[in-house]
Amino acid sequence: MDDWKDKEALRHRLTPQQWRVTQEAATDPPYRNEYDEHFERGEYDCVVCGEDLFESQDKYASGCGWPAFSGANEGKVETKRDLSHGMVRTEVVCANCGAHLGHVFPDGPPEKGGIRYCINSSSLAFRPSE
Repeated sequence: MDDWKDKEALRHRLTPQQWRVTQEAATDPPYRNEYDEHFERGEYDCVVCGEDLFESQDKYASGCGWPAFSGANEGKVETKRDLSHGMVRTEVVCANCGAHLGHVFPDGPPEKGGIRYCINSSSLAFRPSE
């Protein structure tokens, strides 16, 4: 998936919603997105570059309306301060290609470190376990 470096090719490969989320930092609608209630075993990859970002064993039902993960694969995501929409949040981006993934919050399961990665389904591609 090297076409992510070519914005025109990427725009043709991604759906309009995937483009808005990953390239323009938009947000999927809550509770009406592909992976919110998806709990099959496998890996969640970046829809833009294919980087393996999250594992299914870290996914949990948070009730927030978006896929929630208690952790990310080491070195695969980066965080940035986000001051958009009149809020102070921490944005999560793919470390490989910079695609917007979602936000991280300190209200996750305490027994797993207390982190909740709140990720847009449109930024992910699921790869089931073999």
